[in-house]
Order: sequence, then C-alpha cells, then structure tokens
Amino acid sequence: MCGIAGIINLAGTESEPTEQQLTTMLAAIRYRGPDESGIYLNSKAGLGHVRLSILDLSGGSQPISARDNRYWIIYNGELFNYPELRRELEKSGIRFTTNTDTEVVLQAYALWGPDCLKQFNGQFAIAIWDNLKDELFLARDRVGIRPLFYTNTGNRFIFCSEIKGIFQIQEVKRAINPKGLAQIFSFWTTITPETPFEDIYEVPPGHYLMVSKKSVSVTRFWNLLYPSANNHLQLSRDEAAEEMRALFRDAVRIRLRADVEVAAYLSGGIDSSVTTAFIHELEPRRLNTFSIGFSDRNFDETSYQLEAARYFDTHHTAFSCTSEEIGRHFYDTVRHTEFPILRTAPTPMYLLSKKVREHNIKVVITGEGADEMLAGYNIFKEAKIRRFWAAAPQSEIRPLLLKKLYPYLPMMKDAKASALKMFFGFKLNDTDSPFYSHLLRWHNTSRIQYYLSDNIAANLSGYNYLDDASRILPADFANWGNLAKSQYLESSIFMSGYLLSSQGDRMAMANSVEGRYPFLDHRVMEFAASLPENYKLNCLNEKYILKRMMKGKIPNSIAARSKQAYRAPVSTSLSGADAPEYAKEMLSRPVLQKFDLFNPEKVEKLAAKINADSSKATEVEGMALAGIISAQLIYQMFIEDGVKVSPGDRPANLRVIRG
Repeated sequence: MCGIAGIINLAGTESEPTEQQLTTMLAAIRYRGPDESGIYLNSKAGLGHVRLSILDLSGGSQPISARDNRYWIIYNGELFNYPELRRELEKSGIRFTTNTDTEVVLQAYALWGPDCLKQFNGQFAIAIWDNLKDELFLARDRVGIRPLFYTNTGNRFIFCSEIKGIFQIQEVKRAINPKGLAQIFSFWTTITPETPFEDIYEVPPGHYLMVSKKSVSVTRFWNLLYPSANNHLQLSRDEAAEEMRALFRDAVRIRLRADVEVAAYLSGGIDSSVTTAFIHELEPRRLNTFSIGFSDRNFDETSYQLEAARYFDTHHTAFSCTSEEIGRHFYDTVRHTEFPILRTAPTPMYLLSKKVREHNIKVVITGEGADEMLAGYNIFKEAKIRRFWAAAPQSEIRPLLLKKLYPYLPMMKDAKASALKMFFGFKLNDTDSPFYSHLLRWHNTSRIQYYLSDNIAANLSGYNYLDDASRILPADFANWGNLAKSQYLESSIFMSGYLLSSQGDRMAMANSVEGRYPFLDHRVMEFAASLPENYKLNCLNEKYILKRMMKGKIPNSIAARSKQAYRAPVSTSLSGADAPEYAKEMLSRPVLQKFDLFNPEKVEKLAAKINADSSKATEVEGMALAGIISAQLIYQMFIEDGVKVSPGDRPANLRVIRG
C-alpha cells in the first residue's frame, strides 16, 4: 500500500507544479510509503508517490509509464486479479517491463480506458496522466477502501491520499465546513464528496474523475444494488452456502498474493475466525495472528480471541490496552483520521497495527464487511423488532425483544418496557421512511449538534441532514426489501465513510500496514446482495448463511455467541483528573472561544458532568465528548497549524523524473 499526490496545471506558467511542492506533499504522508518515493514532473502535471513495497520489491518503483511515455501512473492499492489480467493483456500484444500490479493497471487503462475498472478486483486509488490529451484520470475502488481527496483552486487541480498533503500547498484555503460537521454529528461521517473542510472533496467510492483544463467530470462505475423484494436468487440454503464458500475461498486466495508475509487479525468474533479458517486451509504454514483486548472487562473479548488462536494453532500475539493509553493515543488517532470522530474505537486499531509493524509485518487480512453484507449488526435486528412493535405500538411485550440485542450493555439487562419505549420509540410508526432502520441512530447522534456554536448553527439554518442521505439513494431503492434498504445505508455511509477510513485504512497506514478485506471482494458482495433476506437475517439470527457455511469449521462457542459490537472506552479515556492535557486544553473556554466551533457554556456543563462521574454519562454524551475534542483537535492541527512538515523531512529514497 502506498500514498499518492499530484498537482495539475489548469492555467499558465504561474501554476506549474514544482518539485518542492510535491516533495512536501509526499513528506506529509510518508508513513503510507516508508520504503521509497518518486515524482514525475512536467509543466502541466506533477505526480508523486510514496511506496510500501509488497509486490515486485525490487522492480515496482513508481511513477511508471507506458506507450512511449504517453501515460504515467501513480497508484495506491492492490489489484488482486492482476496475474489473470496480465495474461489477457499479453494476448493483445502488450509487453511488460515489471512484475507489478501497477503496470497491469496502467496497461489496462491504456487499452480499455475507464472501462478497465470493471475488470479490476482490488482496493485502489489510481491517478493516470495522459500527456497526449493533457488529461488526468482519477479512480477509487468500489467501496472506498483506499482514500482519495482533491480540491480545485481554479488554477490548479490538487489531489492526495490524505487531506494533510493537500494543505501543504499554500494557495489551498483551510476552513471548517459547517455542513460537514453537521453530517458527522448525524451519520458519524460525511456524505461523499463532502469532507469536514470547505472546498476539499473526496472521490466517492465506485467513481472516477476525468480532469482537464475544460472540465472536471465525475462518473460512477459501480454500485451495490439489491434485487426487488420478490426477485432474489433462487437457491436452496445448502446451495447458497456452497456458492458463498467457493466465492469467499477465492477472495481469500487472491488476497494472499504478496511478496511479503501476510498475517491476520483475530477479534474473537465469527468474521475474523472465518477468514483465519480459510487462510489456514489455503496456506497450512503457521499463521501470525494479532488481537487487542481491554483492561476494562465491559469491552474485552480476549477469551474468545485466545480460543480461536488455539483452535487454528496460530502464532498469536495478544496484548491489552488501558483507558489511559487510549486517551493518550487519541491525539495521534485524530491526526490520522483527519475527520472528527465520535468514538475512541479507532485508537485500539491504531495500537494494534503498531504492534503488527513492530513484528515487521506489512499486510493483514481482516473480517470487515461481513456485518454489512450478511446483516450482522444489531441495527438490522433493531429495525426488524421496531417494525414488529410498530404493528402493535401499545404492546408491553414487543419492545422487550430489544433486550436480546444488547446483553453486553449493563443498562439493558433490567430495562423496563417503559424505558425501552422512551429510547427506541422515536418515529416508531414511520415505517414507510426509506431511512426507517437508521432514523433512531441518526436522531440520537444529531443531538450532538446542540453543542455547536451560534456561528456554526447560523450557517446550518434550514439544513436537514436527511436531504443529503436522500441524494445517494438508487432509483429503484423503494422496491427493495426492508433489510436491503438497511444494508445499503449502512454500507454506503457508515462502512465506507467511517469503518474503512477512520477505523481502517487510516489506523493501519499510520503504521505502514496494509489491510485486506475478503468479505469486500465485489463478487462476494454482489452474491450476498442477491440472496433472500432470511438467508442473512433469519428471524433474529444474524449472518445465517455464513454460520451454516462454517458449521464445524470454527469453534462452536464463537459461531453461537451473540453479536458484540466492537467498542472502546470513551468517557473514562478522555475525562477526569487523569484526562490527557490536550483534552483539557481543547475543552477550555479560551480555546473553545477562539475556534468558535462549540458553545463554551454548553460544553463546560457536559465536561463537568462527565468529570464528576463518567459512569453516569449517557451514550450520546460520551459521543459528544469524543466528537467535540476531536473536532477541536482537527481545527488546531489542520486550520491553525496547517499540519506542516519540518523543512528537513523528505520522503524516502526519492527519485525525480522530468518529462
């Protein structure tokens, strides 16, 4: 995995990219590619790359050119089916000079143009400059595993794997986007192409851009669509399980392709156990696995992690983190997420990837995507119960079913029907809403907007976050089943914008580690989408077809355990007398007034309540605390300081090619 950056001259000589500018952009993201770096530069385009060497270790330096230097590529990602595509391209008479997947991507584009994306099975952010047409092609993988951001200043089009690289260019405005904040304080993330910063945009997953002096066009090349409610794939459960097994096995097989060691995460849940089982089947040699636990037992899953490690006989590295450690490293987490975050959950993932890198491992396979594709999250079951309850809203029995979803939450064990009605009854009867499954979550999260400053609130006057969600819905969304609608919202907003970014790519690449996700192989995703809904959520039994497929192949205790959401301590990590000094500073009245993002009086009351007794903080108050601190840090790091790099910092082993 790598990092890319570039500047395209849209005007005249005064807008020509320089080596210094590109070098500084690369220096800002050098941890994404600590092994080597390269720049291609002419008067119209500058392309930069930092490399984490995984394939063709000696011959894969970028940028790479093709067709007598007409095309130049910089590329962040992995094309897992590159050997098959290479053979197909060779049949067309194309000769390769490297053994990299990067050159396969470039030659495929040179032959097929943007249609090449339909042939790719991978996770990628691609930039290709065409010297003949003076045109830039930018593309991002189907679900947004790899990041890609851009801005257009009028004279220049600037892009980078991370926003901090873009902010190295002096002419780029640095300002908070109030709409982006409101979206984060509703959906946990922004709706692409929005970001937390004004005029900084994200290439949407499954899209490509064509950039020239004349225009910037955005085109979708893939979307995860579901069949209408009565038009699912006609397979028996056994047939579906066998087909899923074959697809997933191949997804794991091609993700083991690397010239370096590949390890795996073991979380203690079914998803990571499934990926480990298939790796063990495909590569019988002893596998390195890693897991992280918590000193706070309310969040810890160590016993299940160790059980899975023993079952598969892996070489397992397990370690635990405390609330204090999470608080201490939350600062680093925010610098890498580049987005305000409402949970501390990314921080243990940052610590986990750090441990992986300490073992000199660059690649890990992990189980993200299974919950979205196979209905593993409680939000899907919650929506099903709420619909059942809505059919008899006066029932005292039906809301009690919600207690089955959260046995790991102490406050749910003794909850009475009246309390459940108060919390879960929001818009209970709005069952025709396209967002029914997520209305409660989004409403609860949007309560954090209460803490916004008068200035930010004024900028949001009349704004409705549901309008932004509406614009991403496919044309035939209304014809889908209820579960399909829920899955689409979860995967296209939460998964792409938060899970794979703040908790995925950013935490791994902060420590120069690449994550690979077999459940997000597009063949697996499309097959899962085509299945009848009760093959995924059978009554309240989540991931039904996956459990059927894996019967007897993973520990029974793990297969049978209730879904436990991955969480990490929030209030105990960021509040109290031992709270990190940066947190205290960000919550201080002078800093709150200076940044003018939040209302000082309201924030002080919140902080006082949590500092007095963090155990009495509600879920939303804990999220508000994390969101306020992280947003304040984002302002300090990116607006105040401009995430500047030291003059002496340079990307590793830099080579410069002038065109």
